[in-house]
Amino acid sequence: MAFSRAGVRAALTHNGNLFFTIASTMRKLLALLSAGLLLALGAHAQTFPSKPVRIVIGFPAGGPLDQHARLLADRLQAVLGQPVLIDYKSGAGGTVGAQEVMKAAPDGHTLMLANTGVMVINPALYSKLPYATLKDFVPIARTAMQPLALLVNPKLPVNTLREFMDYTRARPGQVNYGSAGNGGISHLVPEMFKSSTGLFMVHIPYRGSAPAFTDLMAGQVQFMAESIPQAAAYHKQGKVRALAVTSRTRNPALPEIPTVIESGIAGFEVVGFYGFLAPAGTPKDAVAKLSDAFRQVLSQPDLRERMITQGADPAFLGADEFARFLAGEMPRWAAAVQKSGARLD
Repeated sequence: MAFSRAGVRAALTHNGNLFFTIASTMRKLLALLSAGLLLALGAHAQTFPSKPVRIVIGFPAGGPLDQHARLLADRLQAVLGQPVLIDYKSGAGGTVGAQEVMKAAPDGHTLMLANTGVMVINPALYSKLPYATLKDFVPIARTAMQPLALLVNPKLPVNTLREFMDYTRARPGQVNYGSAGNGGISHLVPEMFKSSTGLFMVHIPYRGSAPAFTDLMAGQVQFMAESIPQAAAYHKQGKVRALAVTSRTRNPALPEIPTVIESGIAGFEVVGFYGFLAPAGTPKDAVAKLSDAFRQVLSQPDLRERMITQGADPAFLGADEFARFLAGEMPRWAAAVQKSGARLD
């Protein structure tokens, strides 16, 4: 078949026009799709949260985490413009609650309030833990730090931490310390203390802090590490004697009690913490809005004062800073678990 030059030029011109028409149409479609996506993202940012926000706690009502959640919930509700509900899913050292949040829709409407144990101790303590903190969750905000007090039975002939160290060193293996259970913070902090001082004390685990306190007051155990609120209350009643606090600075609830560092153990700062996390995959705009909401709440002076009376120091970190903080804390607590020999399945 023969083609004339004019026919070829006409065909090329037609095909070229067709190509440019298709390309132009594709550009318009892409522009529309991009605009639609931006509108959708903008709508999500403007409407989040679009329903009540649920805070899951992996422990029974009435405990320190519950008190912390209740303190923040009303203020958070005012900032977010949606109801904030507290849901208790207790069991397995907070693991049941963590699983609940891990499996929730990653839309920012389900959060986990967790403590040091759930976030950084459990991953080292449980050999078959069903979640990985930095993989299955996205950090939202750290809200508080909670130092502990080192306590002794008041009949023990010691008034300072240094005197207690001398007393224990002269009686290797004869001094017992109680805890709320294997692998918890009240177990690991004394283990860290032992490692820092070379002391030999015997661990007596209990099923919760209440029976441990009972035996500390009765003299069945001589030493214990416990969070400030309970420790301060019993100390002021004369039922136990506080020797030191584990934070870098003195605590307002026990202003007359020195820190462990002041007592001569350089660098000993061991503090528990509270924080909020969301399921992995939660949109960045939701994470940012939630993080900023906690920042606003924790900047309110009256709320900060109320937190301090509960024994928790206001200590806000935003999402990115909190993620870096967790990454640094995990190996530290894992080392403490390994030294203690604690292991749970």
